[in-house]
Amino acid sequence: QAQLVESGGGLVQPGGSLRLSCAASGFILSIPLMGWYRQTPGKQRELVATITNHDTTDYADSVKGRFTISRDNAKNMVYLQMNTLKPEDTAVYYCYVRYTAMDYWGKGTLVTVSS
Repeated sequence: QAQLVESGGGLVQPGGSLRLSCAASGFILSIPLMGWYRQTPGKQRELVATITNHDTTDYADSVKGRFTISRDNAKNMVYLQMNTLKPEDTAVYYCYVRYTAMDYWGKGTLVTVSS
């Protein structure tokens, strides 16, 4: 059974850094697309970053130059290194996988950027 489990969220001061991790299990073939989305109350879930199994990446304009997505195909892990965090980055961050034409989501991890 496919499952995504995020870790690494928490409270950080503005300007600080956090690294999110997501472990994907139950996927037999190589995962074509992995990524991160985020959501705040009252807003739609939005794309943060994605990465293909050939390491092609895509970022939201709001995080370009501050966030870096990476993956370990052997371990079915995806990571999000977040630097120079801002209060507006506060959100629940969700791990995402696109696999055999289906979307899979983790339960989310809360990132709070506040002094």
